[in-house]
Amino acid sequence: MKVFKLTLIAAAVASVVSPLAAQAASTDFDNFTALSSSVAAGSLPEAAPLQLANPNWTQRTLDANTGVRRGDNWDMNTQNETGAEKGRYIFTPYEVFPNPGQSPAAGVKRFDLWTNTSLEIVAPGRNNFVAGDASRWTPWGAYLTGEESWGAGSSYGRLFEVTNPTATTGDSTTNFLQRTVIPRTSHEGLAFDSNNNLYFIDEFNSGSIYKFTSANPFATNGNDFFIAGQTFALKVGAGNNASVAGAFTWEAITNASGSALAATASAVLNDGTLDGRVAADLVGATAYNRPEDLEIRTLADGSQQLFVATTGTHDVWTIDLATSSIKQFASRATINQATNAAVGTELTATDNLAMDAEGNIYIIEDQPAGSADIWFAKDADKDGVAESIGRWATMSTAGAEPTGLYFDINDPNVAYLNIQHTDSDIDRLIEIRTPAAVPVPGAVWLFGSALAAMVGLRRRSA
Repeated sequence: MKVFKLTLIAAAVASVVSPLAAQAASTDFDNFTALSSSVAAGSLPEAAPLQLANPNWTQRTLDANTGVRRGDNWDMNTQNETGAEKGRYIFTPYEVFPNPGQSPAAGVKRFDLWTNTSLEIVAPGRNNFVAGDASRWTPWGAYLTGEESWGAGSSYGRLFEVTNPTATTGDSTTNFLQRTVIPRTSHEGLAFDSNNNLYFIDEFNSGSIYKFTSANPFATNGNDFFIAGQTFALKVGAGNNASVAGAFTWEAITNASGSALAATASAVLNDGTLDGRVAADLVGATAYNRPEDLEIRTLADGSQQLFVATTGTHDVWTIDLATSSIKQFASRATINQATNAAVGTELTATDNLAMDAEGNIYIIEDQPAGSADIWFAKDADKDGVAESIGRWATMSTAGAEPTGLYFDINDPNVAYLNIQHTDSDIDRLIEIRTPAAVPVPGAVWLFGSALAAMVGLRRRSA
């Protein structure tokens, strides 16, 4: 009888979640005709601010910064990508730069897709947090963010971990910890490879690309992962060069415990942390013009490619982690799908990246309304060089920029995008759906979660 009951419960759970699981490897977001131009500024309502390249796709506001405000300048998004409630929450930092004389005011919010409610889990200015930008889920089930603010004399440039992102009930119960083994840089993109190396960047006009190798790469918590490890900076050829392709090495800027090397000792700050920008320059690391976001793609053979958007040169680079080589993925010389000619200056200020369930890369521009586009990059053979790019969406909200494009971890036909620093001062979280998206109401998700818990209880008591 116990077996029969367990079978019924398991079947019920499967009936709830199997529609999503069945679609895990397929998306309809690549089914579109590229837009030929950007939408006119202010021509669309702020609640539905995008012109989409497929008229059958839909959009709606999930969260708007009205009423009780949650920070300002909502930036990059990620979901809880693991755990019993995988995909329930969207985590977003506030990219707030304090004006002279003002207190730091960055924080983190959590949006609950099951209940459609928004909760501030890191209050503005906690730990003097500023310019929250980076947003990444960890392999051990925590949340990372970082400050996109660093320079001589600064006290910022820090990486933070929220160790209890799904369990916290608000700022007072949130564990928000600086991870000091990571050198200070102007943080935005973060990515983990299959060996749990952590990649990050320095968003600066001669910024570097970094790799942190933990002494405990498969740790089950952040304390153990960040207790020690070695940081490297990417160097193409002999180094001391800028924005170049070719074979590269990872040049160490710390030892295996995270302490400075003799060559980088002058980059140690008064508090014992390391200035990652100065350290990279000291070892001749290759500079890129405002490297910003990162995405990592795993190929059929298990090898991985790391993509880096560089805003200052209006391009995206592919780092082949298996062959230790870097090359341009997309640039102004890439073919525009709408014209079959080089895209030219229509591609400007390549800032954010996103990747869908099929491994397609999307490029989001840091541009104002009337110019702010999202591009789909076609790389059919997955060789790390896009054959063409097509305008996938374009934003009209006055004063704003689109940021944080993220594809739902459970449903490949749902995506999320933030619209930040609008003239109306109302940031928004926008949901984009294709007709193939599975409608799963919050109540159904909660029912499925309860059933899953019952399965676990039955197994423990059997």
